[in-house]
Amino acid sequence: MGIFEPYRALGYITGPVPFSVQRLGTETFVTVSVGKAFQIYDCAKLTLVLSGPQLPKKIRALASCKDYTFAAYGSDIGVFKRAQQVATWSKHKEKVKLLFLFGEHILSLDIRGNIFIWSFKGREPNLEPVGHILLEGKFSPSCITHPDTYLNKVIIGSQEGPLQLWNVSTKKKLYEFKGWNSSVCCCVASPALDVVAVGCSDGTIHVHNMRYDEELVSFPHSVRGSVTALSFRTDGQPLLASGGSSGLISIWNLEKKRLQSVIREAHDASIVSLHFFANEPVLMSSAADNSIKMWIFDNNDGDARLLRFRSGHSAPPLCVRFYGNGRFLLSAGQDRAFRLFSVIQDQQSRELSQRHVAKRAKKLGKKEEEIKLRPVIAFDFAEIRERDWCNVVTCHMDTPRAYVWRLQNFVLGEHILTPSADIESPVKTCTISACGNFAVLGTEGGWIERFNLQSGISRGSYIDTLEPRQCAHDGEVVGIACDATNSSLISAGYHGDIKVWDFKSRGLTARQEVGRSLVKFVYHRVNGLLATVADDMVLRLFDVVALRMVRNFEGHTDRVTDLCFSEDGKWLLSSGMDGTLRIWDIILARQIDAICVDASITALSLSPSMDVLATTHVDQNGVYLWVNQAMFSGSTNIDNYASGKHVRNVQMPSVSAKEGSEEESIQASGNQSQMKNSSFAHIDHQIPNLITLSLLPRSQWQHLTNLDIIKVRNKPVEPPKKPEKAPFFLPSTPSLSGEIVFKPNSDANSEEKDRKNIGLKHHNKTADITSRFILLLQSCGDTKNFSEFTEYIKSLSPSSLDMELRLLQIVDDGNLENLDQRPELGSIALLLDYFIHELSARNNFEFIQAVIRLFLKIHGETVRHHSILQAKAKKLLEVQSSVWQRIDKMFQSARCMATFLSNSQF
Repeated sequence: MGIFEPYRALGYITGPVPFSVQRLGTETFVTVSVGKAFQIYDCAKLTLVLSGPQLPKKIRALASCKDYTFAAYGSDIGVFKRAQQVATWSKHKEKVKLLFLFGEHILSLDIRGNIFIWSFKGREPNLEPVGHILLEGKFSPSCITHPDTYLNKVIIGSQEGPLQLWNVSTKKKLYEFKGWNSSVCCCVASPALDVVAVGCSDGTIHVHNMRYDEELVSFPHSVRGSVTALSFRTDGQPLLASGGSSGLISIWNLEKKRLQSVIREAHDASIVSLHFFANEPVLMSSAADNSIKMWIFDNNDGDARLLRFRSGHSAPPLCVRFYGNGRFLLSAGQDRAFRLFSVIQDQQSRELSQRHVAKRAKKLGKKEEEIKLRPVIAFDFAEIRERDWCNVVTCHMDTPRAYVWRLQNFVLGEHILTPSADIESPVKTCTISACGNFAVLGTEGGWIERFNLQSGISRGSYIDTLEPRQCAHDGEVVGIACDATNSSLISAGYHGDIKVWDFKSRGLTARQEVGRSLVKFVYHRVNGLLATVADDMVLRLFDVVALRMVRNFEGHTDRVTDLCFSEDGKWLLSSGMDGTLRIWDIILARQIDAICVDASITALSLSPSMDVLATTHVDQNGVYLWVNQAMFSGSTNIDNYASGKHVRNVQMPSVSAKEGSEEESIQASGNQSQMKNSSFAHIDHQIPNLITLSLLPRSQWQHLTNLDIIKVRNKPVEPPKKPEKAPFFLPSTPSLSGEIVFKPNSDANSEEKDRKNIGLKHHNKTADITSRFILLLQSCGDTKNFSEFTEYIKSLSPSSLDMELRLLQIVDDGNLENLDQRPELGSIALLLDYFIHELSARNNFEFIQAVIRLFLKIHGETVRHHSILQAKAKKLLEVQSSVWQRIDKMFQSARCMATFLSNSQF
């Protein structure tokens, strides 16, 4: 097991598989596929209600009925009741292409023309099909539909062009339609009897009467591409919606036989599914651009408007950073979108607005993609200025200016930062000062300029007078960073020169030559370390204050794509095109873990709490989360998890974050048990001269010393009053069967006598030496290992521990002659030995201090009257003094170091 293990993937909404819609009561749900898993959304607000398990292969077809979901992957069909797989249908020998819900049956079609009929009546599904049909000849099925009133009959379209009418019950072909010399891509039955709409690959829609084999009307698409989805409106309006491979949705009027409206730029990729809700003017669409949208026809002109939608990146992200204390992720992709993902709740994820892109595109007659800003290649933010002004700045591909964003409103800012260089060149890198007031830009031509974020006005340029072109660097600026006190600005050029500037005066203060061309640059503000990557794939760490190289890491075999420091500055994470993610320990100067994934990592970011790592990958549209095992194990020894120089092959996180096979789950459970064993083994190993805490809640050990105050505060004001007429109760005995068994009078009387005897014993103050407290104390005292006793008293509540200590109290200690004969004296001496042992080991420091105080409060007089106990108490005092002196010295040195650091000027 390594440090980072796969958790789950964010940003996947839907895939290139048609969705399945079903209605349960008054609610409507849609099931979509996301690679190897499926998700179910509530159509009322498009909220995610269920995520299915990870399957061995990608889903190729979906169908749903009530609580059951049918997913075809490879040649198998999985039957799921909610998220639990209850059966697998494995009759097909070829890949399953289509699934169709047909009454109480499921029809499955593979690429070879085999149709299997599976019986399903809402109970446990059968594992064997009830029927089989083979489509003979050159007939490759492409779509299937069932016209209303056609009992046991379905129409199947083919890639060759013809359509066939089959009787599923008799398994006979009834009729074959010649088609239109074009591949059939989709077909759907209309509310009118005997009428079916067929979409072809040549972009033509044919509305056909199946009874008479006559074409009623045809609609040609104005744009090139095939018709990929069709849907009839069912609320009385004679409308037909069609979607094509170009991404637009056309609305056709069947009465007037013409085009009524067009939803341009509905999607950025080919339309996969269309569905009009029953008796509602609402259309749902999904496409291969990772989005699902709902359109409502409530305008006077009959046009549709966007009602609600869910979307993710339609192209792989290029940059990712944690925001908001690790609760959100900012990501930018090749689809020209700048998005905010919520790590906790998917409903809070959204795309940042670029100011009326759809309206401007419609006005200018252009596509929305042409109106959007170019893809973001770098960005920076300042969380402390979120409520004041624009707090995010972005650099865009081949763009000679930078843009600011107001993240509080999720919108593009009003200022555009344009460097004032004589020669216009694209902005390549940016940074925001620690105070959040200034943004600094670096261009491809070597120009560095500072801007005020509130006003967007330039506040000067950083110029090296020794450069021949009177700029900051002789070449592209690879990276810029500002220190924590706004006193220094660090920049790096492509040719390997690192420069330190005075932030206010903009003068050059120091310079360092790496000797290699730099390609990446990251700076840690807290410890002042600068990490760079050159074209030789070597990671070099520099101390900015001393301006000298302090670490040198080698291991990547291909181009390094991104770098990231941990929040505490102890780790450096790097990713490369060799498919590896490597974790370097800066203090130990070595690699502590390395993993290899199928798709190379392009960007990474570690959360401020260091519990979650976010990565983006080549040809992957989502953001993948990895969990830091060392943060949740209780062990701080990295060697228990990391594999050092060995590179582990790890599967990428899935959408559902569930194991895909039983073997993997068994292996995971084995790794967890191994991790627990290694954690407990490490707890016994303690760093010298340091103490360990009990990890108990503060209230549990603080209440031990304040129990008297708590009892006085919680004492009732009035004693309980006896009711005037008490109800009549018969004494009963407990039974396993649940029946009430009444006690005879003799048993009740004997029980009352026992209670009186017990009260008499307590009145005599005799201690019960057979309690678990005493037995554990004695057994641990014999073996000189008090760990089990410590865990037991830590599990007790403050009042229970107080009672156990008071049971050892010697009340009649005035008679000193018989004091040595009391059995409680041995237990008190054992407790003193226990305190001496725990203080010497410096374990559970704050808890033991509270127990000692309570012990002395109860048994102080007893210890003072006995010489043996006095000797043990003196030894306890000596151990306590020595331990506290060491701790106090460490605290004093820590306070001096903190004072020195706060007064130092970097």
